[in-house]
Amino acid sequence: MGAVVRADRDGPNQPLLSPKHNIAVNRSEDFIYKFWVETQKLWLIVGPSIFSRVASFSMNIITQAFAGHLGDVELASISIANTVIVGFNFGLLLGMASALETLCGQAFGARRYHMLGIYLQRSWIVLTLCCFFLLPVYFYATPLLKLLGQADDVAEQSGVVVLWLIPLHFSFAFQFPLQRFLQCQLKTQVIAWVSLAGLVVNIVASWVLIYVLELGVIGAAIALDISWWVLVLGLYIYTVGGWCPLTWTGFSVQAFHGLWDFTKLSAAAGLMLCSENWYYRILVLMTGNLKNATVAVDALSICMSINGWEMMIPLAFFAGVGVRVANELGAGNGKEAKFATIVAVAQSTVIGVVICVVIMVLHDKIALIFTTSSSVVEAVGTLSSLLAITILLNSIQPVLSGVAVGSGWQSWVAYINIGCYYVIGLPLGFIMEWVLHSGVLGIWGGMIFGGTAVQTIILVIITVRTNWDREAEKAQEHVEEWTSPQQNDKPLLA
Repeated sequence: MGAVVRADRDGPNQPLLSPKHNIAVNRSEDFIYKFWVETQKLWLIVGPSIFSRVASFSMNIITQAFAGHLGDVELASISIANTVIVGFNFGLLLGMASALETLCGQAFGARRYHMLGIYLQRSWIVLTLCCFFLLPVYFYATPLLKLLGQADDVAEQSGVVVLWLIPLHFSFAFQFPLQRFLQCQLKTQVIAWVSLAGLVVNIVASWVLIYVLELGVIGAAIALDISWWVLVLGLYIYTVGGWCPLTWTGFSVQAFHGLWDFTKLSAAAGLMLCSENWYYRILVLMTGNLKNATVAVDALSICMSINGWEMMIPLAFFAGVGVRVANELGAGNGKEAKFATIVAVAQSTVIGVVICVVIMVLHDKIALIFTTSSSVVEAVGTLSSLLAITILLNSIQPVLSGVAVGSGWQSWVAYINIGCYYVIGLPLGFIMEWVLHSGVLGIWGGMIFGGTAVQTIILVIITVRTNWDREAEKAQEHVEEWTSPQQNDKPLLA
């Protein structure tokens, strides 16, 4: 008998489909339902995170846009100061704070709520000390940039600007841990609202300081300082003001216990993320040694700004999938952690493809946001194809890094990043320019295909081959350790 049964022969109550077909339909419906449920859980974190990250990064974009209309040297100086000097430290501190995504995420999944506040305070201590250790980079920025081959006028102006960005530097030590503390307990709406307030403050402050008070590029730097500290104060008030009663129980001396183990995990997380962040900062520095360096740096800085702007979307997925994987592993659900990974990678990739198409269509117009210089606009148009490829790869790789953070694999991914970026990609970019003389296209292309593409392939292989049931068992082993009173002061992943 065929799959479809005639109603007039077998009666109106006979099934229209065979049992095998019914099983297939049910499985399909189950998958769609699971996909939809996981999507809702993921976007509860990703949606507000995209908005907050885009708003925060837009403050940097607005600063560069204001500076770009002051002149080419001003644009280059604020780009170098913000992209290279502050950017190096940004990547390190952001990465170190991402240790909280593992610690707080698994603690939340295991219902060890009070430990989130302890981990937050430990992160503040570790990151603040790190900020002090990084201060010499700011004080010696001018000679450092000259040593790296930047033009004298750009290096000197950047050195002045970067001193005014020291308050911004210290804001990272408090803001990044606060964001991750709130994300891990799904309190993402407040991050979005505070980011919106910071963006509004940045626009108003930039206009007042640059055009009303005529402070020039220094005014742009001060506007960044003010707006980023608005973010810190908003998140801090929400955290300690009674809106996190389970996870914030006040300041505790426990925050000073186990700092060394916490520092080691933070350092591994910092190395994992900053190795990638620094990779593209080095690209800007290498471009500064080309002929007609000012135009080349301006064009590449604009491309990196657009890439960084779009990068806020996969970084939101990085945060979302990190929290989802950590929560599920902490609760002992390996299969759910795997499914969360699949959903996040699929959706981020689709968004990346759409943005790639937009970049290619508007390749000759996107630079007008930042500058009216025809030479810079033309140079950005030439680089747009590489920008599109970078965006596509970055729609996959950060999501897989988020899976690594949620699973506690920071050390392994740090080694992979260093190998792909600095052993393969960077030398290839160097060869493309200084041996083959292919200019900024060669440098960027070599670094993309030699570093980013290889790294993405390796992370895909590792993720596909992961035994998620075993990862859940590891998380459960940690949960058992936390039940002992002697272990309450120890980091989750000591």
